[in-house]
Amino acid sequence: MSEADAFFHPACLDHETGYGLFDVPGPAWLEVPEIHPESAPRVRNMRGALHGVLGDRLRWRDGRHATTEELATLHDPSYVEEIRAAAAAGTRLTATTVLAPGSFEAATAAAGTALAAADAILAGETDVAYALVRPPGHHASRRQADGYCFFNGTALAAERARRAGLARVAIVDWDVHHGNGTQTIFSDRPDVLCVSFHMRHGSWGPSHPETGAPEEVGTGEGAGFNVNVELGLGAGDGAYLQAFDEVVEPIVDAFAPELVVVACGQDAGQFDPNGRQAVTCAGFHALGRRARALAERHTGGRLLLVQEGGYAPTHAAACLAATICGALGDAEPPFRDPTSFLPDEPARFEDDIARVRVALAAYWPALG
Repeated sequence: MSEADAFFHPACLDHETGYGLFDVPGPAWLEVPEIHPESAPRVRNMRGALHGVLGDRLRWRDGRHATTEELATLHDPSYVEEIRAAAAAGTRLTATTVLAPGSFEAATAAAGTALAAADAILAGETDVAYALVRPPGHHASRRQADGYCFFNGTALAAERARRAGLARVAIVDWDVHHGNGTQTIFSDRPDVLCVSFHMRHGSWGPSHPETGAPEEVGTGEGAGFNVNVELGLGAGDGAYLQAFDEVVEPIVDAFAPELVVVACGQDAGQFDPNGRQAVTCAGFHALGRRARALAERHTGGRLLLVQEGGYAPTHAAACLAATICGALGDAEPPFRDPTSFLPDEPARFEDDIARVRVALAAYWPALG
């Protein structure tokens, strides 16, 4: 049975986000406020699920903090210092994005642990690595925090691979929200292919002006290398896998990456408070298997997964375990999703997939 290295740093648990109805402050009349969804318990459950389901198939290794110099490979150095000062003061940067004492160390541990996992692959120590981190990162651009994110660990790991000499890196982001930070960082570059699966939510203001529409294909030399797979609300396993097979696989095959990096969120799960999609454990397992197949075809099996969202504390943990089993090549999910009940109707989303194909066809003949 296949094995992988998993990376974790305990400082990731020290980011205190407080309370909030879904992700904004709740009304004063609540007797029992809801905990902010991006909280330490969700990652503790994920760690427990991986220990319980995969056991010794995962070799657990220590993460580390990213240095200021490492963060500055993609983030403006003045922005790094702004985040440090905001954390010390305890600041809400956007309606949903909270900093408190301890948050800067958690954010640098999240970024550094993603880099540690990338370094293990680049050094030949493992083919498959997973970074269990929080806060997430894919909404963070060069100098903008947003959507719980401060430093973009997924993007930093891809950049690390490029600077190590790999010519082409593919990022596949199946977090339920648009990976806008990653898109903006690499929008004009043809060396990093950015694919984002997400529910249709559009721009949510100055901190996230990008819409996530398929027509946002990148700019300049990067035109065609940004792929937004925007799916209507309620998309489940069938729609996600059809979009993967009809859009993502042909493009990644034509791109021929030397490393596949997955922005590995589970908030497209059907019980997530922050998403409105219907992916089950079986669907995440199938996505993991597809990512593994891409890596085996193009990278000698080198596959890096970096944790992003996933806010249903129990269901997201189960979906993560299924994802990693898929990424390790297991033929079947480790268990039947006990909460799966929504009907899967992929035909309702064929127009969404067709729109993505039209937007990218001029750049990728493989889409036909």
